[in-house]
Amino acid sequence: MQDFITALLAIPYKNATLEKVHDGICFALLAIMAIAAIAAIVLVLLQPSNSEGLDALGGSSETFYGKNKGRSIESKLKIWTYVCLAVLGVLSVVLFILQIEAIWT
Repeated sequence: MQDFITALLAIPYKNATLEKVHDGICFALLAIMAIAAIAAIVLVLLQPSNSEGLDALGGSSETFYGKNKGRSIESKLKIWTYVCLAVLGVLSVVLFILQIEAIWT
C-alpha cells in the first residue's frame, strides 16, 4: 500500500539531480513557511486585544498613546504580522506551482 501511495505522489524525473533540486527547493520553502507561520502566531499573541467597543460604554477618552498609534509598538507588530502572513501566502502558492509535474519533466 505504501508503494502505491509513493507512486501516486512521485514525480517521474529524468535524472536524479533534478529530483534532488526539487526536494531541496521544497524543503527550503517548507522551512521558511514554518518559520513565517510560527512568527505570525507569536506576533498575533503579542498584540493586545481590541476593546474599542467596550471603551465606548465606559465613556473613556482618547489618550496621547492612542493618537500616536502609527508609531507605537502595536502598529509595528501589526505590520510585521501582515508581512509574515504575506510571505506565508506567497510561498504557499510558489510551493503549489512547483508541484506541477510539467515543470520538472
